Amino acid sequence: MPADALRFSGVDVYYGESHALHGVSFSVGEGRVLGLLGRNGAGKTTCMNTTVGLLQPRRGDIALFGESISRLGPEAISRKGIGLVPQGRRVFKRLTVRENLVVASRRLPGRQAPKWTLDTVLDEFPRLRERTSHYAGNLSGGEQQMLAIGRALISNPRVLLMDEPSEGLAPQIVAGVFATIAKLKSQGLSIVLVEQNPKLVIDIADDIVVLNSGSVVIAETTRSIHEKNIDVSRYLGVVSAEDAVS
Repeated sequence: MPADALRFSGVDVYYGESHALHGVSFSVGEGRVLGLLGRNGAGKTTCMNTTVGLLQPRRGDIALFGESISRLGPEAISRKGIGLVPQGRRVFKRLTVRENLVVASRRLPGRQAPKWTLDTVLDEFPRLRERTSHYAGNLSGGEQQMLAIGRALISNPRVLLMDEPSEGLAPQIVAGVFATIAKLKSQGLSIVLVEQNPKLVIDIADDIVVLNSGSVVIAETTRSIHEKNIDVSRYLGVVSAEDAVS
């Protein structure tokens, strides 16, 4: 069986005294895509921020390929192999495209030649190659999202977290972003995909976790979502149940 690339085990997270995550447990299989769904405020981004070390769990553990990372800082977690495409893209607007990529470039210890380099990222996103000397703040929203994905890839992650990659993008650009996610999946990269649109996620994910008020209410394979006709939408409030599983 594939190893767990990322595992949450009974994770509790607080903002001050506000209890944000309640005993959250789920796992991401090696080479699989896990779709993390839920309403606004359900705890999706909190899971992402905790994984990358911006928050620390008060209880429970997070493990990357069996190694606990839940007490490490963000830089150490990044070096271990967690890459993040943050919500809102958050590119360095006063740096050029090339500078955004070079500053994030990393070769993980113990590896052969890195898969993702400046050239391979620019090959993946030819539009960025045309704009390597442009300031990131002058790019379109779609180009900034390409840059945010490329910046995460050039760190050569073992697990890639993607927080709302379709947010604010035109449908044609969204289709291109999800084509990239499908390609990364086919190459065996383990991915956690946070999205508001369940149809997009269910079409591409191997596994689905739904959060509600900081707790896991559904944890199933996508196949079982279909076979059991599970009503994902009741916890989302964005589409009908028929749309969510059709």
